[in-house]
Amino acid sequence: MFQSFFPKPKLFFLSFALWALVCVISWYAKVQDLGGILSLGSLFGVHFPVALAEGADAAAQAAFKSAQDSALDIWLYQYMAVCYAIFIGGWMAYGGQKWGKWSVIGSGLIIFITWFQVQLGVMMNEWYGTFYDLIQKALSSPNSITIGSFYAQLSTVSIIVFVSVVVAVLSNFFISHYVFRWRTSMTDYYTSKWQQVRHIEGAAQRIQEDTMRFASILESLGVRFLNAVMTLLAFLPILWGLSSYVKEIPFIGEVPQPLVFVAIIWSIFGTVLLALAGIKLPGLEFKNQRVEAAYRKELVYGEDYEDRAEPLTLNELFANVRKNYFRLYGHYLYFNVVRYSYIYMGQFVPLIILAPSIVAGAFTLGIMQRILSAFNQVEGSFQFLVSSWTTIVELLSIYKRLKAFEAVINGGELPEEDLKFVEKDNTF
Repeated sequence: MFQSFFPKPKLFFLSFALWALVCVISWYAKVQDLGGILSLGSLFGVHFPVALAEGADAAAQAAFKSAQDSALDIWLYQYMAVCYAIFIGGWMAYGGQKWGKWSVIGSGLIIFITWFQVQLGVMMNEWYGTFYDLIQKALSSPNSITIGSFYAQLSTVSIIVFVSVVVAVLSNFFISHYVFRWRTSMTDYYTSKWQQVRHIEGAAQRIQEDTMRFASILESLGVRFLNAVMTLLAFLPILWGLSSYVKEIPFIGEVPQPLVFVAIIWSIFGTVLLALAGIKLPGLEFKNQRVEAAYRKELVYGEDYEDRAEPLTLNELFANVRKNYFRLYGHYLYFNVVRYSYIYMGQFVPLIILAPSIVAGAFTLGIMQRILSAFNQVEGSFQFLVSSWTTIVELLSIYKRLKAFEAVINGGELPEEDLKFVEKDNTF
């Protein structure tokens, strides 16, 4: 599943995690302070501003911050380019894998795109804060702004939206090709071992369908996981800063960084709750694929042999399908009760937390909007398992089916749950 596409998969993913950690820590510890010396942004007219004198007015401070942020962003892109070049260049030279251009360079590009989309989300969060402050000013003081200034502020988001649409479209196009290449690599590998695996129940389906679903689901989950981590890195400092507007939370009182505290506690609670509620689902999904494959295989044999796919046999096989589906429906019933109750209740958690501060008028509408947006982003990042649980269940069932292939290819035996579906003398 991995060796056919990635060079030395265990080492590749481990080295990526360690290298990413080193790069992130280095940036916050020291590298970002070196921008004034090492950044090439000055070649394009983007300079780090000279420090302000004491007592500078608000306009000068705002201009300084804007120039500082722009220069720092340019320096960050340069630093990321160097980090990517070192990691990708090293693996392209060392890995020597047939699909290295797609698995190494392609994975690097997907990670960068994911990070860039998170940055666009940060820009949108900042824009919403400014825009809602403008709305509050207009509503509290009629005719204090003109219709032109309102539309002007509204139009500033068009650039962010345009870039977001272009990046999303191109990203989906590239990822589609990436997933198909991964599927191709698995298909080539498994078909080269066909004589070893042809006797396994649903072998054709596992090669034709499961490889496609495995690559697609794992890529989707991987991107969502990276998005959750990057969103957390981007929005946690924002939420940390916005926590200064909230002095206490209901039922608990004063706690350090209350918004961050509640987001973490609520997310951990939901993750544990849904993991316990859905603990039986992966096994049932796997059994569901087995009984479906057995029923489908008998029908396929019936197309070529008159003595196969007789009504009694098909009724028995379909009874197994029906029994497993009904069990699955029953388990999903209580799982969805827990899942949807948690999701719908979670929509009101930030409003409950902010209630004392809203009543006290501790912040503006724009600040409130930024808090709600940042809280939802951070909470969503911590809730990766909550939002992805049903997809993870499906992936685990596919993984178990493909793992049976690899067990036989590597000289082992089929898992016990697969043995009774091995075809012998054209019977099951």
